[in-house]
Amino acid sequence: MPFPLSDLPAVQRLALAYAPKTARRPTLALLALDARLGLILRRKGEPVLRQMRLAWWRERLVAEPATWPAGEAVLELLADWREPAALTALVDGWEALLGQRLDPAAIEEFAQGRVVAFAQLARQVRADPASVTQSARLWALGDLAANLSDSGERAMVVGCARGLAPAPLPRSLRPLTVLAGLARRSLARGGAPLLDGPRAALTAIRLGITGR
Repeated sequence: MPFPLSDLPAVQRLALAYAPKTARRPTLALLALDARLGLILRRKGEPVLRQMRLAWWRERLVAEPATWPAGEAVLELLADWREPAALTALVDGWEALLGQRLDPAAIEEFAQGRVVAFAQLARQVRADPASVTQSARLWALGDLAANLSDSGERAMVVGCARGLAPAPLPRSLRPLTVLAGLARRSLARGGAPLLDGPRAALTAIRLGITGR
């Protein structure tokens, strides 16, 4: 069962469009997992139920792929990853946001979860995993800030991003270049939506084509 691209948020779909053919499937796998985890947090219900759903994903990622249930599109995308267990950091990062109030420790764990996940993607596409750190942090913080309704929490996340600047990335990681660039633009505007109009779209196109 193929993963429906419509399940990805618009900004991730836009970034994925700039993935070279050889990197498209592993990039989609990571973005699909991230989107699925985010959906769990956005669902209504008791935090303990959401924790149980996140725990299910954590358990699957550390298990042998041969034991994964059939028919789960995200797991099918991840089946050829060399070390899917490393992606449990992404699950932990999303789980850190389940608290009643956002605090610096939760923000850091969420950002670090995406850094670890994109470092694993870099290994998967034969790029330097250390090169993604600043870009992945920017993407995590920009995306988080843009989706917070509390102005105080949003300002706290924006403050955590001060001084971050994305490093140049290879063509195989072009989607992260797009995501980090849009996040940096959003953070400079106090956590505005990442796709807030034609200028954001033009920024994405420029980054997607040139990488700068």
